[in-house]
Amino acid sequence: MTRALALTSGGLDSILAAKLIQTQGIDVIGICFVSAFFGSKNAEKMAAQIGLPLKAVDFTVEHLEMTKHPKNGYGKNMNPCIDCHAMMLKYAGRMLEEMEADFLITGEVLDQRPMSQNKKALDIVRKESDFEDKILRPLCAQKLQPTRMELEGLVDRSRLFGISGKSRKAQMELAAQLGIVDYPTPAGGCLLTEPQFANRLRDLYNIDKASVTPEDIRLIKLGRQFRLSPAVKLISTRNSQEYIDLRELIRDDFIILDTAECTGSTGVIVPTKGMTAADGELRLAAEIVARYSKFKDQEQVVVKYRYGNQEGHDFITVKPAREEELAKYLL
Repeated sequence: MTRALALTSGGLDSILAAKLIQTQGIDVIGICFVSAFFGSKNAEKMAAQIGLPLKAVDFTVEHLEMTKHPKNGYGKNMNPCIDCHAMMLKYAGRMLEEMEADFLITGEVLDQRPMSQNKKALDIVRKESDFEDKILRPLCAQKLQPTRMELEGLVDRSRLFGISGKSRKAQMELAAQLGIVDYPTPAGGCLLTEPQFANRLRDLYNIDKASVTPEDIRLIKLGRQFRLSPAVKLISTRNSQEYIDLRELIRDDFIILDTAECTGSTGVIVPTKGMTAADGELRLAAEIVARYSKFKDQEQVVVKYRYGNQEGHDFITVKPAREEELAKYLL
C-alpha cells in the first residue's frame, strides 16, 4: 500500500493536505516537529479530527542552532521559515525508509506568504531538503510542475488543488467539505512569528548568541522582561503560574528579588554568561520590583534579594520606578 508522511504543524493547511491524500486511499502518517519555539498540542488536536496517526519528532537542539544563523535569513520577525521548512523535510525524508513510506506531504500554499512561500522559496526548500523528488504539496500542486508521485500514478493529480495567494477562502471551503470545523488562526503556534517574543529573542542573540540554550528560550517566554545592561536582564512575574514556571529555571547565579513587607511581583536578575550585576543594576532591578508591588505609590519600599544558591536574604530600600523609566528598559 502507498504511504505518505505528512508534515503536520497544527494549522489548517497541513491537515487539509493530509486529508486530501487520505481520500485517495493512501495511508498517511503525520509528522509533528517539536522545538524550543513550538510544540505538538495543536497538531495532536487537528490530527484527531481526521484520524491521522501522529509521530512527534523533537529536534530542539539542531533547530535552535539553525535559528542563530539561518542561511536564507528571517521573515518579518525572527522566523527563518525557509530554513525551517527545509530542515523539517530533511528530517522527515530520513524517516521514509524507516516508516516504509513513499513520499512527503506539506501544506504549503504558493504565494500565501510572500517571503517564504513564493515559487523561488518553495524551490529552495525542495532542493535543500535533499529529498526534492519526494515532496508533494497537495493544496497548490496544480500551480506547480507535476511531481514524480503524480507522473508515476501514485497520486491522482486531477484530485489535487491549485490554491495560491493569501486568501483563506478556498481552504475554509475545503475544510467544510471535508468536515474539519475546528482549526486555529493562521501562523498561530510558532513563537518566532510573534513580535514581542521576536524582540526578546533578538535581544538575547545580540547579547550572546553563541551561548543561548533551550532553557534560555524558556526564560524569555515568561513575565515582563527588562534589559538593564549588556550584563543583566530582569524578569518580573505577572502571576503565580509564571512564578512556578520561573522557579524551575533558577540557576545559582540568578538573583531573586521580592518586596519584603507586601505582596508583589517576583523579579529575577538573569546575568549574561560570565557577567554579574553591578550595584546600580541591582538597585534598578529592585526599583522595578517595587513598582509592581502593593506599595508602588510609597516613597520607600524594602526589597529582599538572594542568589539562587543562597539561604538567607539581603535587603535594599528603594523608591519604586516610574512608568516612564520602565519603558526605557522593557523588551
